[in-house]
Amino acid sequence: MSALFAVVLMPIVERITRLRVRGYSPSRAVAIVIMLVAVLGGLTLFFTLGLPPVIRDLQGFAHELPQRIPAAVARMKRVPLATQIGIDQIAAKAENLAGAIGAYVVDAIPTWLSHIFDILTAVFLCIYFMLEGEHAYAFFLALFPASERNRLDNTLKKAELKMSKWLFGQGLLMLTLGSVSTIVFYFLHVRYFLLLGVLMGLFNIIPIAGAAITVSLSLIVASLDSWSKMFGVLAVYLVDLNVENAILTPRIMRSSLNMMGLTVLIALLIGTSLAGIVGALVAVPTAALVSVLLEEYAVQK
Repeated sequence: MSALFAVVLMPIVERITRLRVRGYSPSRAVAIVIMLVAVLGGLTLFFTLGLPPVIRDLQGFAHELPQRIPAAVARMKRVPLATQIGIDQIAAKAENLAGAIGAYVVDAIPTWLSHIFDILTAVFLCIYFMLEGEHAYAFFLALFPASERNRLDNTLKKAELKMSKWLFGQGLLMLTLGSVSTIVFYFLHVRYFLLLGVLMGLFNIIPIAGAAITVSLSLIVASLDSWSKMFGVLAVYLVDLNVENAILTPRIMRSSLNMMGLTVLIALLIGTSLAGIVGALVAVPTAALVSVLLEEYAVQK
């Protein structure tokens, strides 16, 4: 798993090593550090600017919910036939649900911490493979008969090319969509514009379902302020969808070895079910590797 990430990230590291600043070119280790600093800087910016408004509003909502429920129940009882549908029971269930959600969040903290530990372990292993990957790769090839090594070596290099090109193209699409969405949400004064923009970019990797989830979430958040703002978000999304399908996707993905959307979706579902977040991160590179191996060794030509 970490080896797959190392293969995907190595082109970025190699590009950094080719940079020259006053005659100085960074070594591979320095290039890896630069890449990690850039990633950590982006995550820090996101967690310091994107999440605090959401957390603050959720805390305020949870604090005000017990006081708002009785007033809402009193207003609903004025509606004809409201007493026959059990308004008091519904209110009690709503209070119990809020408490259950709070308990779930507290109980889920150890699970999330374990996922963070898994991700950190994968990151350190990925760094090791980027530093010492050639030796590990040569040792791996040495395990096979000499007559099969060249074929396997060419197949794995083809898989590396497919993983790198697909993820580069998909990453460029995600960056474009996320950046445009963030800017548009900012000018429309949509709440949590940074968080929604980042989610729009990240979920773009999930065919169809990713766009449906993020757009629905954005429309709900925009509708909290006004209907006009919601229709503005919808209009922007429809324009972006047509531009992406007609211009961006053909041009950005033209030079890459495309993977079917169904393949990506199935890979993400299997990876998530087997290993959670870490499995989802490595699902698409694994699918690319498996598809190339099957094409070379299983498909009859």
